[in-house]
Amino acid sequence: MAKHTLSVLVNNHMGVLSRVSGLFSRRGFSIESLSSGTTENKKVARMTIVVDCDTIEFNQIKNQLAKLMDVVAISEAKDDDSVMRELALIKIDCQSDKRSQIMEIVNIFRAHVVDVTNSSMILEITGDKSKITALISMLDEFGIKEVIRTGVTAIARGESELKNNALD
Repeated sequence: MAKHTLSVLVNNHMGVLSRVSGLFSRRGFSIESLSSGTTENKKVARMTIVVDCDTIEFNQIKNQLAKLMDVVAISEAKDDDSVMRELALIKIDCQSDKRSQIMEIVNIFRAHVVDVTNSSMILEITGDKSKITALISMLDEFGIKEVIRTGVTAIARGESELKNNALD
């Protein structure tokens, strides 16, 4: 089994996300993460879907997605030719005597403090999955209250683009 990242352009209208995610559940495939948003063309949304499966299952997924009416284009985002990022918000227990230690860790990981109260701190970090996981691991000793991660978003490096010119 291996992680595969799909970039999928779809027509941007109500129910598309449900149809795409429904395809996975009907076929018994598990989605590790899914992020979706509009593109430079408001009529088109882009989904980044991460799945953990073997090559045969991955090809089945791509073929099934291609059959959906609202799917415009599909490509696989690979580590060596794509930029992949994730956003995380992390709320930690933050008593004043621990703030300087926490800030040192925050600075090392180039994270940002987005909220502070007397008893907690919310951090924002963007990066690859391993960077975010490492920060969470480092902060664990201070007491993590909540973590929310967006899932991976990916875009091809260089001149390569995932586009359907007919929709422009």
